[in-house]
Amino acid sequence: MPKLERIAIIGAGLMGHGIAQIFAGQCHQVSLLDVSEDILTKALENIRANLTLLAQNGVGRAEDIEPAMTRIRVTRDLEEAASSAQFIVEAVSEELGLKQRLFQELDDICSPDTILTTNTSVISITEIAAKAARRDRIVGTHFWNPPYLVPLVEVIKGEETSPKVVDLTADLLRSVGRHPVKVKKDVPGFVGNRLQHALWREAISIVEQGIADPATVDEVVKKGFGIRLPVLGPLENADMVGLDLTLQIHDYILKHIERSTQPSPFLKQKVRKEELGFKTGQGFQKWTPDTMERCRRRLLEHLILWNRDHGED
Repeated sequence: MPKLERIAIIGAGLMGHGIAQIFAGQCHQVSLLDVSEDILTKALENIRANLTLLAQNGVGRAEDIEPAMTRIRVTRDLEEAASSAQFIVEAVSEELGLKQRLFQELDDICSPDTILTTNTSVISITEIAAKAARRDRIVGTHFWNPPYLVPLVEVIKGEETSPKVVDLTADLLRSVGRHPVKVKKDVPGFVGNRLQHALWREAISIVEQGIADPATVDEVVKKGFGIRLPVLGPLENADMVGLDLTLQIHDYILKHIERSTQPSPFLKQKVRKEELGFKTGQGFQKWTPDTMERCRRRLLEHLILWNRDHGED
């Protein structure tokens, strides 16, 4: 595999700074770009805080923090960030036009051998690449939040993406401790978000129909089948119980499951009333600053513990 040492991350927000942290922590030189100086400053503060927290919890070492920080160079200039990069991750907002324009600009700035990736979570890779000249080198890399704690990265081949680019991307991600999976067909939502939002659609429908309240729905997942998911995937589970039984269950239940192709009217009503969840303190459930912080902390502690136990798998 060619040595891909120089990395550029375009966008330093929620996902971008965490992706920069991954590569810098594994001895790569990283250029981190954003249009906002304040976002860049906050990104560096967050990366240092993340590395410190991980070291305090046995995931990483304190002596590695400063070397990692020195490998990150922040900039607001796209040419400065990208001109010498060998591997670029686009992590800007989910706007198709913005992403298309960015890849057109990168065509003119980058070496022809530079691999260009997009961290989109749902948009077609083929659509994102449509206006670029070198569509063969554009590939999807869907990281999950927070990317430095969730190992999975979906590597998605667009219609014109070179198989070699897919392989090189997966190899690089594996070398920095991620768990790449290759998605064979470029479809909206890829694999993870199609599964996740199918579950969310049914969960919202159950509340909307008065079958159970939101807290009960979450409790059923967290205290029931969700406990098995880290070690038993849905298709493994189907094989375990038998496909004949799975067919019998589906023959009965599928007609009763939510199958709308439009967002729930109940969800739309919540948004119209500005019941947006953590953003406003009211969503499907009521949230206070204390309960929000406990929820975030619970997730972070769970992910840190998982990484401490499974980080070398």
